[in-house]
Amino acid sequence: MAKQRSSSVQSLMEGLSALSRNLWWAWHTNAQSIFRELSPQVWERTNHNASWLMADISEKELRARLGDAEFAARVTSVLDEFDAYMKNTKTWAAANAKGLKKPVAYFSAEFGLHESVRIYSGGLGILAGDHTKSASDLGVPFYGISLFYREGYFEQRISVDGWQQEQYLSIDMNRQPTDLVVDAQGNPIVCSVQIGFSTVNFVARRLRVGRSTILLLDTNLPENEERYRSITAHVYGGDSTTRIAQEIVLGIGGVRMLRAMGVTPAVYHMNEGHSAFLTLELLRENIAKGLPKEKAMKAVIDECIFTTHTPVPAGHDRFSNDLMRFVFEHQVRQYGMTVDELIHFGKEHAGNPNDIFCMTVLAMKMSRSANGVSELHGHVSREMWQHLYPKAKSVDAVPIGHITNGIHVESWVSERTNAFWSAKLGPDWNKHFTEPKYWKKALDPKNISDEELWALRYNLRRQLIEFARHRLHEQHARYGNGTAAYDTILDPNALTICFARRFATYKRAPLIFTHFEKILSVFNAMERPVQVIFAGKAHPRDDEGKKFIQRIIEITKHPNLFGKVIFLENYDMNLARYLVSGADVWLNNPRRPLEASGTSGQKVGINGGMNCSIMDGWWREGYDGKNGWSIGGDEQPADAHVQDTQDSQFLYEVLSQQVIPEFYDRDANGIPRAWIKRMRHAIATLVPEYSTHRMVAEYVKKYYTA
Repeated sequence: MAKQRSSSVQSLMEGLSALSRNLWWAWHTNAQSIFRELSPQVWERTNHNASWLMADISEKELRARLGDAEFAARVTSVLDEFDAYMKNTKTWAAANAKGLKKPVAYFSAEFGLHESVRIYSGGLGILAGDHTKSASDLGVPFYGISLFYREGYFEQRISVDGWQQEQYLSIDMNRQPTDLVVDAQGNPIVCSVQIGFSTVNFVARRLRVGRSTILLLDTNLPENEERYRSITAHVYGGDSTTRIAQEIVLGIGGVRMLRAMGVTPAVYHMNEGHSAFLTLELLRENIAKGLPKEKAMKAVIDECIFTTHTPVPAGHDRFSNDLMRFVFEHQVRQYGMTVDELIHFGKEHAGNPNDIFCMTVLAMKMSRSANGVSELHGHVSREMWQHLYPKAKSVDAVPIGHITNGIHVESWVSERTNAFWSAKLGPDWNKHFTEPKYWKKALDPKNISDEELWALRYNLRRQLIEFARHRLHEQHARYGNGTAAYDTILDPNALTICFARRFATYKRAPLIFTHFEKILSVFNAMERPVQVIFAGKAHPRDDEGKKFIQRIIEITKHPNLFGKVIFLENYDMNLARYLVSGADVWLNNPRRPLEASGTSGQKVGINGGMNCSIMDGWWREGYDGKNGWSIGGDEQPADAHVQDTQDSQFLYEVLSQQVIPEFYDRDANGIPRAWIKRMRHAIATLVPEYSTHRMVAEYVKKYYTA
């Protein structure tokens, strides 16, 4: 009997170890609860890193802990669920993507998968991570390709005077859920790329995300020159010389690593232009096979698709002609062209001698299809790039489509909300969230009462407030400030608005404070309290974005706003989860039409929050007049200053005349019936539509198998 139990415990130990190295656990709360229970302190200290935690738990302790029959039973249940998931062959793709015999190769400069895996900076990475998870859930064969950033993106600290400071922390590779890609003999697969006069070697670290695989390319090898060892140190780090080196490793190197592993993709999907050099490597391969240049190029085009994410000119990488000559002079003949021809090929305006090489131009010219990430962004992109398609006689004829971004719902539902839906709808609710009819029936007041939904919102708001108090206490204790005041700020009864995103100036974080005296009266209405929580990072070289943060910090110190307006530093996926679940209203006020999609607001719906947004990006499609609020209408003045002035007035009006009154319009039992009716409608109309399950399925049907 003892021997049988020992064998069972050993199996559970091995299973937990394997699970900790597959990020499937990152979107399954029952699995997370197992790791958290093993050591709550290590779990928090490592930013919820399961593989790090497992490395800290001794075999003796784990064996003993599994002697608890109830705990062992929960571990068994989780491992059985994981095994069933990994072995399931009756997936969506098996039934709907039978033509996809080979994997998709998805190239992205960043992947936001979990807060413990710091290889992301913002929305582009989060989208890529959610794409990866949905590809796994749907059974789409999938390889992601990126770089192994050993210092990740920066940790944000706010100085006493409100200025953003950046700190880079090295990642312990032994504490990450990655393993080195090796050959059949167990030796690391080493590939190389040419950068100028130098050969740069790299290896790949495999990251498992459910059924999906991500390859993280790493140049930190002793045989490389020091300057090239640091190529993969930071997400978007360094100057243009570093950036072009990163993008050569990502694009050219990514294709070479796939080849070395014996992987032949069905399609190469470029998520933004950072990886566009992959098309040059594919061209080189085809020319080496003896194909004439034109046929070689057509073969590349037939294999590639491209997604653009920004209508902001600064968001498209450009490299000087001198830098392009230095980098490619010794290899360009392999592409069947001269350096000048290559530079010309990447120019946005071919006849302009001052124009420089643009990665987006290269990607568009070398792809069979291109798309924006919302309906409006697709239209803006067609206008923006029409000159690249001389055969298109009108904007509508430009061959750039759109697939509106979504979110991986299970990654953004809070643990408390997940428990609520499981209790009210059954544990299989997450298998039906893409079905509008399911939500319409599920949200019938006969099934879930207003009182129950309002209780959920109070629980989530309280959870956010207590987390915010803790974080603020830590922020201010660092500078020796008095911290007692931060133990009681924010009001669990107040309408809680959240604004959290990258602090780019076009996102206009301080817009709500434009009419300062007016908004002061709103915040200081005793009977209808309002509070706003801000978070977000500015790019290290974006001083104007940093000034926006500093402006918000100044406002938090205003005597009439202290404790009602706060800024939480070091925005990451963990903080984002608290914000999108605790927010009653998610505020988004970019300068239209510069928000390509803006998926952060899509994450609040599953948790019962609602959007108040400019009619830009996804919200222009999602808003129906009853599932949230619009700031202004479906148009914008051409003059940015006029637009800012109008939008600030629209924002004040919608808050003071619609949002706040509806939140505080209560019946005799203290329930805001109209608010909850709007909440039900928001869940039913937005959650099924704006998921990466729908998005990935569209990519499969429109682009991957087309």
